[in-house]
Formats: sequence, structure tokens, C-alpha cells
Amino acid sequence: MFRCALIALALCAPLVAAAQVQRNFPYNALRGELAVGAPPEVRVNGKPARLAPGARLRGPDNMIVLSGALGAERFVVNYTLDTLGLVKDVWLLRKDEIGRMWPATPEEAARWAFDPVAQTWTKP
Repeated sequence: MFRCALIALALCAPLVAAAQVQRNFPYNALRGELAVGAPPEVRVNGKPARLAPGARLRGPDNMIVLSGALGAERFVVNYTLDTLGLVKDVWLLRKDEIGRMWPATPEEAARWAFDPVAQTWTKP
């Protein structure tokens, strides 16, 4: 009986691990399109930008991704900037995350209201 329970648990474990969990983004994250050139050079929304020293890029599975491994593709991302305007944190978004409304500029973020628990933005 005990062995059957262990076998059932072992068979179900990959299914639980594959479930997508909600990622929490900071309130100061912005939505944009990222294209990586020769690291640390990137383009955010078509404008030249630079990755900050120690910048973290996270893939759709929330694992760290190396900027050099992204190639010339464009990705829809949420990103934060440091105090010098360098790109600090980047999250490559999944399809379900792309569908959620998120501000693309600091001006939009200042006008909209953020619910950190639900990870949603609402326009006034």
C-alpha cells in the first residue's frame, strides 16, 4: 500500500512542477519590447539602451537567462531601470502575462492604480 502511494506521488510530481505560478513584478516595472544586440547593448521599444552591471534577465520559466543566449529575437518584457537609467531587471513574458494590462511609461504608471496582490493595474 505504501509503495503504491509513493509511485502515485512520483508520477504526479512532474505535473505539479509544470504548473505555472503567478510571478510578482515590482510596481516600478514597465512593459516593453526588448531586442538584445552585442551585450550589454540592447534596444528597448526600439531605442538604444544598456544593461546595468549585474542585470538579471529571467525567462518565461523565471530562470536566469544569459543575454548572449537570446540572439536577435524581440521579446515582450517587463523591465525595471536603475537610478542611472540602465536596464536592471528583465522578465521575458509568457502569453498569459502579455495579455494583462501593464504600463509602458512612467507617466502611465503614475496615473494608474496598482494592486500588488492581484498583480493588476487599473486605469482611473
